[in-house]
Amino acid sequence: MNMNKQRTVRLLALSFLLLISVSLFGAGNMESARYDGLSATRPGQPAKYVFLFIGDGMATPQINAAEAFANARVSDDVAVRHLQFAKFPVVGLTTTYDAGSLITDSASAGTAIATGNKTLSGVINMDTSKNNSFKTIAEYAKEKGMKVGVVSSVSLDHATPACFYAKVPSRGNMYDIGIQLTKSGFDYFGGGGFAQPRGKGNDQPDIVSLAKASGYTYVNSAEAFNNLKAGSGNVLAVNERLQDSGAMPYDLDRKPNELSLADYTAKGIELLSDDPDGFFLMVESGKIDWAGHANDAAAAIHDTLMFDEAISKAVEFANEHPQETLIIVTGDHETGGMTIGFAGTKYATFFNEIGKQSMSFTAFDQEVLGPYKATVKASGKPAYLSDLLPAIKQAFGLDYNSLSAVQKDQLGLAFSRSMGNKTISPRVEDHYLLYGGYEPLTVKITQIINQQAGIGWTSYSHTGVPVATFARGVGQELFGGYYDNTDIFHKMMIAMDMTPDTK
Repeated sequence: MNMNKQRTVRLLALSFLLLISVSLFGAGNMESARYDGLSATRPGQPAKYVFLFIGDGMATPQINAAEAFANARVSDDVAVRHLQFAKFPVVGLTTTYDAGSLITDSASAGTAIATGNKTLSGVINMDTSKNNSFKTIAEYAKEKGMKVGVVSSVSLDHATPACFYAKVPSRGNMYDIGIQLTKSGFDYFGGGGFAQPRGKGNDQPDIVSLAKASGYTYVNSAEAFNNLKAGSGNVLAVNERLQDSGAMPYDLDRKPNELSLADYTAKGIELLSDDPDGFFLMVESGKIDWAGHANDAAAAIHDTLMFDEAISKAVEFANEHPQETLIIVTGDHETGGMTIGFAGTKYATFFNEIGKQSMSFTAFDQEVLGPYKATVKASGKPAYLSDLLPAIKQAFGLDYNSLSAVQKDQLGLAFSRSMGNKTISPRVEDHYLLYGGYEPLTVKITQIINQQAGIGWTSYSHTGVPVATFARGVGQELFGGYYDNTDIFHKMMIAMDMTPDTK
């Protein structure tokens, strides 16, 4: 065969292969996409119902601790009882660094997940110059005709929920974030309230009033919440009791008649699922992070367990719509440097110790320590640790008489510092290393309980370790492997058959 004939045969073969590829793509047998270096394929139809669950501050230690505690509640065996989302068929490992640090904050991490872009800590959906903004996965979904919901156990103007609807150079601009919520047009906001409902100076128009003026139905009682039905229009549902900074109570402190994160998730499904174009629902368990900052393992574990209950509502829905639903569960970063293993217990763990705690560090500060300090100050009488020992035992299950001499000394010192004893006030750096920015007595109590359980901490802040990402449903295959948090956005875009705008 001469050269001309060989070249002709090769060209015909190449043309045939290209024709087959185009035909397959056009027929929808296999759809491909490449976004910013990410190459992936999605077979079949796009996801119509998409859930994104974010455990703020939740990495594998928080998950493993919750599973160990769940097992300890029902068995003395050394084992774990897997959370429902931990049994999803696809698991990935996700890096969390941002544009300026190996250790991210929730604003830059949320921006990465919501938009596929790196930015600096504290910045929400803007680039590192703080001049250009990014479009979020929720906004793309809304443009596609899907309904959109945002749920969080912390305030709705906090960093993670804000990353799905707002664009600000600083997460501290919470009033501006709230204003953008009222203008978002999203269909459902639920959970916490607002940390700055009337601005930093408490002198601006109320966010709730502005939301109502924008057409939102506002409810803040369990009765009104339960009466919401599909067709209620845009809804802003704020929990009746807000514990701290506009947030829902820790699940450890939730009263039997109070709504939970699972309730807000279920209501979101009810309100959003009547749309023929589907929905996108982001649900954040934000106080896993807050408990990690305070080194309160029990509060973190109980909120992780409630997070799993919220996810179970999505699983129930997915079971009814298996060919149309995608559920993603991830964390934005780890908080506290939590680990299972403490030098004092060597290889032993005693997770039943965690079960003795009946209130969070916040509730103890608000309901016990704070009032005691106020009473002592008003009376002018001396303060004694012994006054609080019955309340400490009731709240934390900590028996003072069973403590070592070292632990008793630590509690005594922490009590003195909480009571403002200036004769033994530590240097600022020593105080932070011992207690972070928290009440010395309370954080020392939780640290002792955690150590007795075999749980250790390295920080009162975030850490730079990867987090786990779990997926189930349409496009689940996209979420396996080891990848960056920015890739979660791109994988969701592929699964939902959406293409990012070109700049």
